[in-house]
Amino acid sequence: MEYIDGILSNYVLIAAVLGWASAQVIKTIIDFGFTKELKLERLVGSGGMPSCHSATVCALATACGIFYGVESAAFAISAIFAIVVMYDARGVRRETGNQAEVLNQIMTFLHAKNPEEIKFNQEKLKELIGHTPLQVCMGAIWGVISAFITYNLFYI
Repeated sequence: MEYIDGILSNYVLIAAVLGWASAQVIKTIIDFGFTKELKLERLVGSGGMPSCHSATVCALATACGIFYGVESAAFAISAIFAIVVMYDARGVRRETGNQAEVLNQIMTFLHAKNPEEIKFNQEKLKELIGHTPLQVCMGAIWGVISAFITYNLFYI
């Protein structure tokens, strides 16, 4: 029981988890607004607005800064971690999604030309993997906001 109490009283952990969870809910609502279709996969899926990766790591870094101080090692580590994660979400993962989109178009084209000769044993590749700069920025802003909200819920 002490173990669970420790986890539930860990402000930094709770801030990061709530940053992620609330960003996933926001992403699902935004997707529903555009598509008029409720896709529950968006609650756990990657890609989309806002970036849940950015929200999580920015909530983590902000919470470390609030709780331990911006001069602490915890803040320094979490801030660098946030930068790396956001760079990856915008760069590498975004390009992977772009490549998946092109490969899916090629597979569709080839299969349409010779459906009896070309058999793909791979389903369509997932294209919504990374984030645009705006999605990363909005996720980062939401992460900072959610860390402050969490702090106010925990300590004020």
